[in-house]
Amino acid sequence: MAKVFIALGTNLGDRKKNIQDALSGLEKIEGLVIDKVSNFIETEPVDCPGPNFLNGVIKVTTSLSPKKILEELFGIEKSLGRKREFKNAPRTIDLDILLYDDKIINEPHLKVPHPLMMRRGFVMSPLLEIESEIIELVEFLFRSK
Repeated sequence: MAKVFIALGTNLGDRKKNIQDALSGLEKIEGLVIDKVSNFIETEPVDCPGPNFLNGVIKVTTSLSPKKILEELFGIEKSLGRKREFKNAPRTIDLDILLYDDKIINEPHLKVPHPLMMRRGFVMSPLLEIESEIIELVEFLFRSK
């Protein structure tokens, strides 16, 4: 079973409901169990127009491959009304794989660890809240890329 960290963010509509609905969708995925959920913090948009975000991170245990998880995340985003009108457009929900065990994945639509996570306080703060020791792994993976 793999240990995976997923970022959640929303800045359109009822943000709390969007987060709850995304978590409910994640709970329904066979082969994926939510282990920890961070607090959700309100942050100003970074490289994105629109209202403030609610951001958080979850830790899951899964038997699913990274590609299958990504497929499931895109399905949840679509079901919650996410439209990809332009890069970094405001969104009802954004679900990103941050880490998948200690794997480095560099494919066109899947980059793990998430390439921008170390520069995003709204990702690192919730991540460290639920897994304070993870910083050593994150630093190692970024040095290894």
